[in-house]
Amino acid sequence: MRILQINVVYKVGSTGKIVNEIHNQLLKSGQESFVIYGRGKTISESNVYKTSPDWEGKLQALYGRISGDFYGGAFYSTYKLIKRIKSIAPEVVHLHLMNGNYVNNYRLLSFLAKNNYKTMITLHAEIAYTGICEHAFDCERWKTGCGKCPQVFKKYKSLFFDRTAMEWQKKEKAFAKFSSLTIVSVSAWLQNRAKQSPMFKNRNFYVVGNGVDTAIYKPVNAATLRESLGLKNQKVILHVTPSFKSIVKGGEYVVELAKRLQKENVIVVIVGYDGFKEKLPSNVIPISHTTSQEELAEFYSLANITLLTSKLETFSMVCAESLSCGTPVVGFKAGAPEQIAIAAYSEFVTNGNIDALEQAVRNWLAKDIDCNDVVQKVDNKYSILNMIEGYKRIYEKKYK
Repeated sequence: MRILQINVVYKVGSTGKIVNEIHNQLLKSGQESFVIYGRGKTISESNVYKTSPDWEGKLQALYGRISGDFYGGAFYSTYKLIKRIKSIAPEVVHLHLMNGNYVNNYRLLSFLAKNNYKTMITLHAEIAYTGICEHAFDCERWKTGCGKCPQVFKKYKSLFFDRTAMEWQKKEKAFAKFSSLTIVSVSAWLQNRAKQSPMFKNRNFYVVGNGVDTAIYKPVNAATLRESLGLKNQKVILHVTPSFKSIVKGGEYVVELAKRLQKENVIVVIVGYDGFKEKLPSNVIPISHTTSQEELAEFYSLANITLLTSKLETFSMVCAESLSCGTPVVGFKAGAPEQIAIAAYSEFVTNGNIDALEQAVRNWLAKDIDCNDVVQKVDNKYSILNMIEGYKRIYEKKYK
């Protein structure tokens, strides 16, 4: 079977790593696998193609802000992408994220539908069925056509226009053309949302959870890391984020919790900190980032608990990685995390309730947790192989 995946990135970020793992496993199993991506470095690998030059990505970002048409444009990149699809002639086209200024969503979808490509789309976020938003939060305009978007000017920085109603209508029209379209969600929570979208009426739905490399994300000896951070016998709370300043990730709650625990023998370690050190309490250790999954596994293994303060998560790789390393997760209810977590080793409180969060954190820090018991309860639930097998079953059932 010849399978083509299309995503904004490859090998980097959560979706880029997922695409890479699916690609590698398909090749190992004797399938013909191809990847097209738009952003990031050009990678010299067989069957892997970057179709969007950096200059057009920047131009498209500017075009979106000026015109309000964030998912149109990208004419040259989309031409290259469609030309590459024709040359590959895939039996299955597997779409992932189509944001990131690398493709004209409507031209691509219309091309795939018109030429009867068997297409599946994995929902990693809510972009596919909203006018523009990755996360719609409490807004329900996406159920009826968007418009008057509360995020378009502030978050997405449109300079003049709110064209979210137009974007929504163009997506609906493009999706309606498909005779074969399968919708895969990374969590049951996200699938429930997608099923409420008029765009996906009478489509086939599946859930395939994201996978982590359990050969890396497992309990490891973190003594060297503890020493390098100057830690002795303190309890450690870990917060891992791609951007601490993001309003979605709830960094302000991490800081507030640290302040409340300053008199305790507790250290808060933030991996992914992109704020200002002088504003942090003295019991916080900020780490700007790590590009090493092995090092990240050490941070999880170092911690007594991992703290999740997101406003919304459609899956939560942090939750899966932490539990795979034997570290319990405590945080706010954010949609998917409380569904995918191991109930015996996690606790989620009402989002934004810092008092309840503090109490939950204190309770878990007081517990003596056997990390091996946590891993036994996880039982490879989040393994890459489970994810790959989930996708293979869909490929074979739907398209063989």
